[in-house]
Order: sequence, then structure tokens, then C-alpha cells
Amino acid sequence: MELPLYMVDAFTDQPFSGNQAAICWIGNRTLSEKRMQDIAAEINLAETAFIWSKSNDYVDEKSFGLRWFTPTNEVALCGHATLAAAATLFHIAENKNDVVTFSTLSGDLFATRQNDKILLDFPLNKPEPFNHLDLSSTIDVTLQTDNVTRIKEILLSKTAKKLLIRMKDDFSLTDLQAIRPNFELMMKSHDGLIFKGIIVTTKGVGEYDFFSRYFAPWNGIPEDHVTGSAHTVLAPYWRDFTGKDVMLGRQCSKRGGDVQVKVRADGRVDIGGNTKIILKGHLCLPEQE
Repeated sequence: MELPLYMVDAFTDQPFSGNQAAICWIGNRTLSEKRMQDIAAEINLAETAFIWSKSNDYVDEKSFGLRWFTPTNEVALCGHATLAAAATLFHIAENKNDVVTFSTLSGDLFATRQNDKILLDFPLNKPEPFNHLDLSSTIDVTLQTDNVTRIKEILLSKTAKKLLIRMKDDFSLTDLQAIRPNFELMMKSHDGLIFKGIIVTTKGVGEYDFFSRYFAPWNGIPEDHVTGSAHTVLAPYWRDFTGKDVMLGRQCSKRGGDVQVKVRADGRVDIGGNTKIILKGHLCLPEQE
């Protein structure tokens, strides 16, 4: 059995930057959850996404199924792999529709072709105040002890299972990039039940409204390069501080990427970005038993 397989750099217009995702078209076949997890572990990128089509038609069809797997587990929402999945439909299959719908564990998600970008229509996951006293050791090993005194506030998005740590405004981009979490101790100090990832964010400068980094060792991803789902938390948070519905964020990982967000009145957020397709091939598998 051969399945089309693509590698896409998301939230960038340059190769070898942004966040990588593998996209596998499975047509109208049925792959077991174990088989998809084994494939994701073999590919070993932050996310491998599987798109299925009931009609096995990637050109005319408007609605598709979509699931996302890290090397260790399935996740309920992934922005960059959704952007990458849409890119394969629009730019490789040359899908005839300007909007496609993905049926996912987070409900229906919509991707719209817009000039050189793709816009994703995602749910907002607003963070709320959170009693974090029991998590002091996790925060210490994430930020390093010297930085703990520079925290402005800590919130939790229960819907996204993400902890948001907002640093004080004098915490610079250089300071953010200098953080070196101890991922082994992060895993030992928290079991991943309350949250699966930690966003560290600070006020932006110049064209950027905010900067961020995202750490998710509980999902098998020590640091994610550019995280669309984290921006469903960041967008409503920073909207309250900037007073702006449309903002530009920069995720400051080693590869890095820009994420455009627009907070909507209907409780959803548009997340926009560029993509670069860097690999086209086939996955060769034995037939499932």
C-alpha cells in the first residue's frame, strides 16, 4: 500500500524555517489508530496529520477528515499541521474550492485560501486566572529560577490544556530566547493532567504585538517551533491588553515563524500564515492485518 506523503514548513514562506509537519493522504481507506501512531513515530516530526476523503477526491471535495499525531500520542488540535494540510489541498491537489472544512476532534475547522496565505478558522481558548502554587517547581525548571521574579501573571486555558506565563514588559526578546528549560524535570514535576504545554510570552516590539515560545514535553515535543493552537490562547489574552482584534505574533524558537491572528466577535479566531512545501513522496506500507 502506497500513500501520498508530503512535508510542509508552516507559518513561513522560506524553506527550513517555521514548523514542519508531515501530511499523509489516506483517501477513503481506514487506518487503525495504532498504524497512524506508528507512522507518526517513524516520521518523528512534531506532528503528522492524516487527511481522509470519503469520496477519495482531493480536487472537488469540500469536506475532509483530519487527525493529528505527535511521535507519542494523538492531539485534539494542531494549528501548523492544519495549515500544512490545507496547503497540500490548495497547492498540490489544486482543490477547486476557496474554503475547505476539516472534521476533527475539536469540531469543524475551516481553511480559506487568501492570496499567498491560508486563513484557519479556529475556536478561541481564552485563559483564566489560575492558582499555580502547586506548580512552582514546574515553573522554576521551565523558566530557570532567576526568571521567576520577572513573571507578571500565570493563567490556564482549560479547553486547550495550556498554561500561559506572561512575563513583565521589561522581559525582552533576548531574555525570552535565552530560556533553557529542563525538560526532564518538567516531566517529573507535573503529570500532564492539568495542562500539556506551557506558553511563555512577553510584549512585542516593532511590527510584533507579542512574542512567545511553547514547550510541550508531555506531548513528546520539547519545544514546538510555531504553534497555531497556542495562538488560540495568546490571541484573546493579548487582545485584552492591546485593544486590537488583529495582531501579529512571533514565535521565537530556533526556526521561528510569524502568526497573524484576528479575534472575532463570534468567539473564534482567524489564524493566518504562509507555507512552503519541501517534500513530495509516498509512504510504503504493508496491508493492515
